[in-house]
Amino acid sequence: MSINLSVIIPTRNRAGSLSGVLDSICVQSLSQGCFEVIVVDNGSSDNTKQITENFIGKIKNLKYFYEATPGLHVGRHIGLKEAQADILVYTDDDIIAFPNWLAGVKESFQNQSADLVGGKILPRFETAPPSWIMDMWNKRSDQGQALGYLSLLDFGDEIKEISPHYVWGCNFAIRKSILLDAGGFHPDGMPQELIRYRGDGETFVSQHVMEKGYKTLYNPKASVYHIVPVSRLTIEYFMRRSFNQAISDAFTCVRKSGEYGGFQSLKKNIAKARNEVEEKIIIAYNSGIDFYTKEINDDQSLLEWIMEPSYL
Repeated sequence: MSINLSVIIPTRNRAGSLSGVLDSICVQSLSQGCFEVIVVDNGSSDNTKQITENFIGKIKNLKYFYEATPGLHVGRHIGLKEAQADILVYTDDDIIAFPNWLAGVKESFQNQSADLVGGKILPRFETAPPSWIMDMWNKRSDQGQALGYLSLLDFGDEIKEISPHYVWGCNFAIRKSILLDAGGFHPDGMPQELIRYRGDGETFVSQHVMEKGYKTLYNPKASVYHIVPVSRLTIEYFMRRSFNQAISDAFTCVRKSGEYGGFQSLKKNIAKARNEVEEKIIIAYNSGIDFYTKEINDDQSLLEWIMEPSYL
């Protein structure tokens, strides 16, 4: 049986949650002969390798690679280079896959016009979240509900075409040819001490998909649960995500313009905040823009990093 899907899991120091991901892959309805699993250890100091090796024999086609160079894009690209299949299924080390996850992905790509596929990303909260988070999560649009700060999304129970910007990294399946055409992922998931090197990650790939007119499908079968620990149920976490998002947005702005001026215009008007939570999130975002401005002004080599033609 030929391998149709390559499941790629970059991971760093999350051996405990990685075990849960791999457990959920063991019980997929899709035959294990149809897919491989590539675990890319991005410099872990815990027992990630041992946890992965515990699944040898439980997962038919399982590979482990170690790479100390920091950055989520590094792990993603190792998976790209090592993958046997033409369909790459990227996920994170803190999800639990629905039993029909991979069957749903495979089904979606049987539509030859489908180039990028996602599904639900439902929360599995470690503890009851505060009301302000539930208010944000339960807010609905025409498509459904989404909360980017926690990478949560539910667009209903029907297969539909959606914007590629609603396919997020923990449930991101793409044709290998499309990813190569885009030049791979941009930097993402940098350790906080290297946050100045953060880029726009899979958002860049999604924008490439949109600009090229490729088709993006949402399939509710191709869905996962996202583990949301207590540490993410705080305003401090949302502020850090907002700060980091500002850096990603500034990175995109610089790459488009070719120079480092202009992204101060990205700063948000705090007067538009509707409550104290929004106010703090906006303040954190604007702080991220100021941080990035200072970093580029202090070190011109950062501009060279931002303008790299490809990070493959």
